[in-house]
Amino acid sequence: MTQVLTVVPLNAADFAPYGDVLDASGAPDKIINAGMCGRFHNRARLDFADGAAGISIFDAKARHLPHVVDMVERHPDGSQAFIPISQTCFLVVVADDLNGTPVNPKAFLTQPGQSINLHRGIWHGVLAPLAKSGQFAVIDRIGAGPNLEEHWFTDPFVIESVPV
Repeated sequence: MTQVLTVVPLNAADFAPYGDVLDASGAPDKIINAGMCGRFHNRARLDFADGAAGISIFDAKARHLPHVVDMVERHPDGSQAFIPISQTCFLVVVADDLNGTPVNPKAFLTQPGQSINLHRGIWHGVLAPLAKSGQFAVIDRIGAGPNLEEHWFTDPFVIESVPV
């Protein structure tokens, strides 16, 4: 039986249990470069059990509605940040953990200029740019050993629409 997930606009308060919203909202923390640049300082909590932070480029194909969420994954050894290089919105699906099993999934839609950092061990859906493909800088753990757990839902979820 397929269950419908309702998508809400990404915001820092609702997303806080799962990670950080990275954007340039509010006043900059510092003005640098002779007054020509505002720095929004240290917006993500990078957290790695071992290894080091690495920056990769992901080239993700577009997803379209309805979007089926049949699998989520998590990275127990490190946080993972997704920063769009292209101006594309993307779906962010996260779930709570109950004794090693993802439960109570939630879906968010980013707006142009928003990025996310998923905290270490958070269940999340696959990278899903909407309507058009997108490139993303991804900052995550680079190190030895596996850092991926997947969970396939017996009853998948579906996202039928997004907020306008």
